[in-house]
Amino acid sequence: MSGTKFKKFRNILFLLDVLKLALTAFGGPQVHLVMFQKRLVDKKNYINTDDLKELNSFCSMLPGPTSTQTITAIGFKIGGPTLAFFTLAVWVLPASLIMTIFAVIIHIYNIDNPKLNFLKYIQPMAVGFIIYAAYQIIQMFISKTFHWFLLIISATVAILFQTPYLFPVLLLFGGTVSSQINKEKRNKVKPIKNINWSNFILFIAVLVLAASLGAISQNKLVLLFENTYRYGSIVFGGGHVLLPMMYNQFVEIKHYLNPSEFLAGVGLVQAMPGPVFSIATYCNAMALQEMGVWGQLLGAVIGTIAIFLPGTFLIFFIYPIWNQLKNFTPVKNAIEGINAASAGLVIASAYLLFKPVVLNQPNMIVLLLTLFLLLTTKVPSPIIVVLCVLASFIY
Repeated sequence: MSGTKFKKFRNILFLLDVLKLALTAFGGPQVHLVMFQKRLVDKKNYINTDDLKELNSFCSMLPGPTSTQTITAIGFKIGGPTLAFFTLAVWVLPASLIMTIFAVIIHIYNIDNPKLNFLKYIQPMAVGFIIYAAYQIIQMFISKTFHWFLLIISATVAILFQTPYLFPVLLLFGGTVSSQINKEKRNKVKPIKNINWSNFILFIAVLVLAASLGAISQNKLVLLFENTYRYGSIVFGGGHVLLPMMYNQFVEIKHYLNPSEFLAGVGLVQAMPGPVFSIATYCNAMALQEMGVWGQLLGAVIGTIAIFLPGTFLIFFIYPIWNQLKNFTPVKNAIEGINAASAGLVIASAYLLFKPVVLNQPNMIVLLLTLFLLLTTKVPSPIIVVLCVLASFIY
């Protein structure tokens, strides 16, 4: 087999492995990383462990869905930008399709319809998952006094002033504080050379164009794209940081969804393989319920493209200069502050999503049992979701 044919065959095998991961990778970015290690490194040897750690660190520094960007970057390393694009598509598609189907079902039957009573404990369960995510992120990112300061400030501000425009400000504040505190770690800064700015220009141009068209036309489709694209551009820390942004905008400000519909989507995404960011597919589909099923399908397409496009632009822009950027001291010094502020946003998420839950005995039992299982056992997330559905049938 010639070198070109072997490379194409290897790329196809790689995409099949990505599809297997997309159908089986439950549990969020931390678990995804372990599964990438097992299948792509240990079993298939596409890259080595050091490569995986480096790519994950690289993607953790970017806004957007970390595990999605990591597996896209792996595709980029193996086969260049074309394979990276197909890797992204294969990874995202299963979860997005499932969330789209779920949104259509919710629209047809209505979340309060007795036929959907099997979802009644999904809401308190989802809050349990968010509280657990907050605990995990604190364990991962909060180790110094100024980390706690940034966490408390960002959580308090996000709860008191529930506007999505504060999120990038809080993340910038966290990065600035961290950079100032870590001054002593600064070495001589080497300039970054041979930068291709085209993908970064596209990243900014799409954001500015969508915002301008949305402000001028007030067209709902454009506004949905702009809102979701903006979130994909500013979210550090994974899907659980995205949730308070989408809840604030889609539920409390625009009233595209009611709290029950939103929490049902949050509950389901915990049981889905693949990226947590597929919640954006569901929310945009639900936001266009008044246009019927075809409108929901359009909303799902808008949500999926808008949430994943910014991170893709950034991967294609930064990966070629990563070997220079990873040693760029100002970037390294700001990361821990950004992570600490992100942890505060997850705390705010847990609080905001807890507010609409009815405080009755069954709901509190489900919430506490979910937390107990997550904290003390290794029961997979999909099993917990199934148990909640069974409890709904039984009671």
